[in-house]
Amino acid sequence: METGVRLALDPGDARIGVASSDPSGVLATPVETVQRGPGDLDRLAALVDERHATVVYVGLPRSLSGGEGPAATRVRAFAATLAVRVSPVPVRLYDERLSTVTAEAVLRQQGRKGRKRRAVVDQAAAVVILQAVLEAERSTGSAPGEPVTVPTTTPSGTEPQ
Repeated sequence: METGVRLALDPGDARIGVASSDPSGVLATPVETVQRGPGDLDRLAALVDERHATVVYVGLPRSLSGGEGPAATRVRAFAATLAVRVSPVPVRLYDERLSTVTAEAVLRQQGRKGRKRRAVVDQAAAVVILQAVLEAERSTGSAPGEPVTVPTTTPSGTEPQ
């Protein structure tokens, strides 16, 4: 298993929760919530650079049965765009079923209510995703999830056919 900081993202329609691990990959901690819209990819790329991330995990919302709906399609497109932006740092999709539900429950148990909870739930969901990733890495010895491929270009600058 490789060492290095891993980032996890919980992308939603309005916000993107960000969590980071320590370099040894033991503990996931919240970083920030990035507002979706102009500049969101700039901020995420800056976080990858600032934290010297070795991989970025993006939570892929699947249904309980494992299927994918419109939200998963949007996340796949987002992850593909992000992968191009942060290359050569790899981006991987990780099944994030119930991460937000789990994060909400933890925050409720901590006594966070209403607006205060909504302000941090995206970060907390990213922590849930990243902690699951770190546990999967420890148990398998390899990076979990599905790699997002970055299109390669030919010397002329066009994508190969």
